[in-house]
Amino acid sequence: MGDSEKKGAPRLSRTISDSLVHRDDISHGDSSEDSEAQHALEVVIDPEYAHRRKSSIVLNEAPKLARREADQRRASSCIVHQFLEKERPRFDARLHHIEENQVGNGNIDGTSTPQEDVPVVRSRLLTKKQLADMAMEVRNLAKRLGSLKVKLRIKTVFLLTKIHDDTLIIKTRDVVRWLLSKDRDAPYIVWVENVLEDNETFDAKALLAEDPSYEGRLKYWDNELTKKRPHTFDFVITLGGDGTVLYASWLFQRVVPPVLSFALGSLGFLTKFDFELYQDTLTKAFRDGVTISLRLRFEGTLMRSRPRAEKTEQRDLVNELIGEEREDNHTHKPDCTFEILNDVVVDRGPSPTMSTIELFGDDEHLTTVQADGICVATPTGSTAYNLAAGGSLCHPENPVILVTAICAHTLSFRPIILPDTMVLRIGVPYDARGSSWASFDGRERVELHPGDYVTVSASRYPFANVMPPGRRSEDWINSISRTLQWNSRQKQKAFHDWSKEEKDPDRPQDKAGEDED
Repeated sequence: MGDSEKKGAPRLSRTISDSLVHRDDISHGDSSEDSEAQHALEVVIDPEYAHRRKSSIVLNEAPKLARREADQRRASSCIVHQFLEKERPRFDARLHHIEENQVGNGNIDGTSTPQEDVPVVRSRLLTKKQLADMAMEVRNLAKRLGSLKVKLRIKTVFLLTKIHDDTLIIKTRDVVRWLLSKDRDAPYIVWVENVLEDNETFDAKALLAEDPSYEGRLKYWDNELTKKRPHTFDFVITLGGDGTVLYASWLFQRVVPPVLSFALGSLGFLTKFDFELYQDTLTKAFRDGVTISLRLRFEGTLMRSRPRAEKTEQRDLVNELIGEEREDNHTHKPDCTFEILNDVVVDRGPSPTMSTIELFGDDEHLTTVQADGICVATPTGSTAYNLAAGGSLCHPENPVILVTAICAHTLSFRPIILPDTMVLRIGVPYDARGSSWASFDGRERVELHPGDYVTVSASRYPFANVMPPGRRSEDWINSISRTLQWNSRQKQKAFHDWSKEEKDPDRPQDKAGEDED
């Protein structure tokens, strides 16, 4: 190891193309190069790097992580970051690498203790240049992965299904039996939701009794396991509709294994594979590799207003977020953070009156929204609430943020599309008549009191969605045409050229011509 590496200098020196044996086949195994220096693409901000508003970017009240030496770094469990680590470094020298939040030693038997409460620097804390650099790295990787097959070394498979649908439970049992069979190329470990352990339809005991080799290879996951130890799983299979895929994104809040989704629901924007062909599909995926589409996710953070000791003057949210602030008096503090695949919605909730919402972009006050609410959607979420509220359809590969008002109290408020390098803040002014409510991918609905706000920024953890081979743009157009009946109407009739036909004596216009002759 060189002197520069001993001092903690980044080892990112090769592009993806340099690290590939074949362009159509990426393999990341247990080689010394892969296991030696793959660490999470996290960043720590130098406080002196650029001026930043402390009210909106105040850190969690915990010390920063110290930088680890190169020989102590662990391999990243996020497939996206594993590829990014092979990229040529383009980040500023002041950006350092820190550990992932949930990663422990990664033993399946659970003997290691995961590091659960490690403080991390969030995307909203990045300066404009750092956020742009991070977004550019992910975009470049997404373009390359679109033309490559990623061959994975899969040992553990995570199965997600609708547990309240008996027909899907039966299908899940069939998939489990197929994965556990001795006919497979590897002895896969299969994880299903813990509620299926005692489910009569799934009948786990009868399944294990079919073959003694199944014992110990069928395991059960819960929400805590996916939150604290996502590195346990190599591959995710979902059985259901787009809602099931959204739930998979919600379970894996940071590190996301590649997700292959079988279409067994009512919508099919994210579910691209036919379940009737699941054996052939999974065989090819495990043996030949998969094509991965990186879907942009948002990082949404709820910021709570801190009470002031002196209450002599009226507080103004606009002044607090873009005005000056004393070093020893932070106006807000973070409450909770979520990774979002579809949208962040701030609405009036149970209040009978409309909401008043302040909208900020970076360090600027964009506008005051008076409406039932506001929807901030990813390109993937453009076909969900955003579309119902009158927003634009957007191809999922566009690096943008879609902002759409919900029943705005003005005719001039039109939907707007913003770059993903912008950090949005959506707040409730102090003089609002009532509270608003925020939801993240339709979950974790929380109340926003006057003075509270939500930050929305591009996440460093995109959603790795497995796609069928072929032209992805055409597939997306076909999905909106099939599901939404987009631009579907009866074709307009063509003009009929009567001059090219022989005159018909029975037609009135032809008789009139004969009389004139």
